Amino acid sequence: MALSGMRGLSVFISDIRNCQNKEQERLRVDKELGNVRTRFKNEKGLSPYEKKKYVWKMLYIYMLGYDVDFGHMEAVSLISAPKYPEKQVGYIVTSCLLNENHDFLRLAINTVRNDIIGRNETFQCLALTMVGNIGGREFAESLAPDVQKLLISSSYRPLVRKKAALCLLRLYRKNPDVVNVDGWADRMAQLLDERDLGVLTSSMSLLVALVSNHHDSYWSCLPKCVKILERLARNQDIPQEYTYYGIPSPWLQVKTMRALQYFPTVEDPNTRRSLFEVLQRILMGTDVVKNVNKNNASHAVLFEALALVMHLDAEKEMMSQCVALLGKFIAVREPNIRYLGLENMTRMLMVTDVQDIIKRHQAQIITSLKDPDISIRRRALDLLYGMCDVSNAKDIVEELLQYLSTADFAMREELSLKAAILAEKFAPDLSWYVDVILQLIDKAGDFVSDDIWFRVVQFVTNNEDLQPYAAAKAREYLDKPAIHETMVKVSAYIIGEFGHLLARRPGCSPKELFSVIHEKLPAVSTYTIPILLSTYAKIFMHTQPPDAELQNQIWAIFNKYESCIDVEIQQRAAEYLALSRRGAALVDILAEMPKFPERQSALIKKAEDTEVDTAEQSAIKLRAQQQTSNALVVTDQRPANGTPPVNQLGLVKIPSMSSNVDHNSTDEVLSQENGTLSTVDPQPASADLLGDLLGPLAIEGPPGTAVQSQPSVIPGVGGDSNAVDAAAIVPVGEEQNSVQPIGNIAERFLALCLKDSGVLYEDPNIQIGIKAEWRVHQGCLVLFLGNKNTSPLVSVQAIILPPSHFKMELSLVPDTIPPRAQVQCPLEVVNLRPSRDVAVLDFSYKFGNNMVNVKLRLPAVLNKFLQPIPVSAEEFFPQWRSLSGPPLKLQEVVRGVKPMPLAEMANLLNSLRLMVCPALDPNPNNLVASTMFYSESTRAMLCLVEGVHQGTTM
Repeated sequence: MALSGMRGLSVFISDIRNCQNKEQERLRVDKELGNVRTRFKNEKGLSPYEKKKYVWKMLYIYMLGYDVDFGHMEAVSLISAPKYPEKQVGYIVTSCLLNENHDFLRLAINTVRNDIIGRNETFQCLALTMVGNIGGREFAESLAPDVQKLLISSSYRPLVRKKAALCLLRLYRKNPDVVNVDGWADRMAQLLDERDLGVLTSSMSLLVALVSNHHDSYWSCLPKCVKILERLARNQDIPQEYTYYGIPSPWLQVKTMRALQYFPTVEDPNTRRSLFEVLQRILMGTDVVKNVNKNNASHAVLFEALALVMHLDAEKEMMSQCVALLGKFIAVREPNIRYLGLENMTRMLMVTDVQDIIKRHQAQIITSLKDPDISIRRRALDLLYGMCDVSNAKDIVEELLQYLSTADFAMREELSLKAAILAEKFAPDLSWYVDVILQLIDKAGDFVSDDIWFRVVQFVTNNEDLQPYAAAKAREYLDKPAIHETMVKVSAYIIGEFGHLLARRPGCSPKELFSVIHEKLPAVSTYTIPILLSTYAKIFMHTQPPDAELQNQIWAIFNKYESCIDVEIQQRAAEYLALSRRGAALVDILAEMPKFPERQSALIKKAEDTEVDTAEQSAIKLRAQQQTSNALVVTDQRPANGTPPVNQLGLVKIPSMSSNVDHNSTDEVLSQENGTLSTVDPQPASADLLGDLLGPLAIEGPPGTAVQSQPSVIPGVGGDSNAVDAAAIVPVGEEQNSVQPIGNIAERFLALCLKDSGVLYEDPNIQIGIKAEWRVHQGCLVLFLGNKNTSPLVSVQAIILPPSHFKMELSLVPDTIPPRAQVQCPLEVVNLRPSRDVAVLDFSYKFGNNMVNVKLRLPAVLNKFLQPIPVSAEEFFPQWRSLSGPPLKLQEVVRGVKPMPLAEMANLLNSLRLMVCPALDPNPNNLVASTMFYSESTRAMLCLVEGVHQGTTM
């Protein structure tokens, strides 16, 4: 592919490389595309050299990322050229520009077939390469028989047959029905007798694909595969070019052993014995050396041999040898080898009678749990979890609990779940199980699911001998000055149910138990308060004789929460207060919980449902996180009865410019700037076009809602901008967040209205950035959620509140953002019709005990759907005069805009995606700009803005 002789192509590439910016590059590409299109129109005057040069230019422009929507026919026509240089260009460019469904490919099928069945080997290789790259169904149906003939014919050179095998593999993967399974078994067996290792390697790739779907038809290939392995293991008749660092064709060895794993077993005793001799040779001859390349090749062969040994269920002696070899690997310093050793040792656990041998390496596996590489730590955790049984459960669980204090946040949830499952499955006694779970909650409360502490409660409730011990342990943890909320839940529940069993112990009187639990009340969330109220009621019930002081304290708490906004808390407080005044009847009503029915543990069931190959666990977990998310897309904010609740965010609007506004209306309109409520009087017409476009939001409150008036604060016009910023994240009907934003939110929003990337919101815990791309009436915004802390942000929620003229879809948002991590959440926007309503992002997260909620305007505003376009007076005025009136043409005058120099006004209009057209108005004091507005319903609309003597005419 010598391009040095094409001076025009070299000059074009040089010009592209010398462009200073993207705009210069685009102009140069547009110029060249225009030139190429012109030359192709006069195709008769093109020499083969020129056609080849212009097709190369098209390919280079396509590689730069530009759409090339012409010239495909010229590229396809080069395939039929008689000379190699033109034919090569045709095949390469066609492979790159056209996909398998393109209509032009049908025109080339006959030419490609002629090249395949011809005698020119170079042309055959070009044709096979293109067919293999594209792999369409029409190619498969028309060319598969010819490709098969090339492969099985010994009259062609190995180079052609190699390409034929790979081409047929591609066609089979895309269209499995093109290969006749019944007729190909004998042919494949013949191909495995091939002496050339290149053809043999390509044929083995084809065999792996075939036996993966129809192994029953290819039993005759099994002994041939074993003979190939014998030949490679003994290094017989292996050319030097297929020997890689002293290893005979490692690629062929791996593929052959992979093919053997698709057969259920090896029945012939002689074949089985020969195969195990080869595997034994591989196991004995593999060791760790300093050369990285040799290590990679030898270990690829070794690990495929280990997989084959496990598949064939070899003798225990060979299994022991495999485990011993892996034990060496997990002890070396090279992290890649340690990882592979741990992963394959985990897979060995699936084989019977091997677990006891793996236990000998338990100390080394535990050491790997502290490795700096998190992937190695994950594999060590999987291996410890798999090898645990009654004999070593205590040691492994204690190690996991110790490691929990220093483990990465990314691993703690998985670590906690596995420790809880092991403690439940292999507990020597129930008191040890309670100790483990309480330690687990104490060390990693944020990562302990409710299923774990629910299970503890079930065990304690169902075992009377365990109840005093569990209550005493819960009392010990409550003495700590700071404990996790999950520990408060489980301790309060156990104390409420069984605390009376500790009545004779020091520090365990009802008043003391109430006092130590009540100390935790101010720090817990609304989800825990109902449990504490139930505990108070139980303590009150068990207080014998009654204590008047304790009774008054508990009644005061119930009285306080009778008016709580949370329905669950309010109902419990009211009912417990009423019940506590019924005297002796309270004992019967609040009796101990009955024993839970025996059922399978939810934790163990979860583990059984997800027991898969450990190499795939991380990917499966990631997919599960992506499938379960708290991200919602709200399409209609109005409830069915037409009256939203007071604290619900209503429809978000910006003041309308419509001429049919009721100017006499005395109703007030609520306005909000990212959450700040104020009242503004309705105006007969907007005084500031840009102020309306980018100014504060107006929120239609629910009917009958009284909102105290306060002056509207507009950034840059008046008022304290800091005050606006501080209040800009206060949600409607809620108190201000304890976490204050960094920087001015209103200014950030205004800046993003004029550019496509930047920071939308930032506080000490999180930064929300936006990067947007707009095309016609559609847009794609990517929200970048960055955790700035060394602790995770949990309970992350993102809700889009779109106006009616937008169709918006937010991708799934993870519930947790790991420390120092950033997640990306694409948001698709479709503009359905013209409007100046603005969408709002309702975003919330929890950090520590702080729940932060912000409502942020999204910069999907009117000017994002504008495309600047030059307009001349000759084009515009005849069309304007030909239109009769609304709705075909509309005109509005806006007065009272702040005076602005022409240059500053021109810059502002350019940033709003309007193009200044100096030829439209002959008066030099006037400024005219034009643009096209796009929406799904109206398509393209031409818009003009004219600035006249410090005024704006539209």
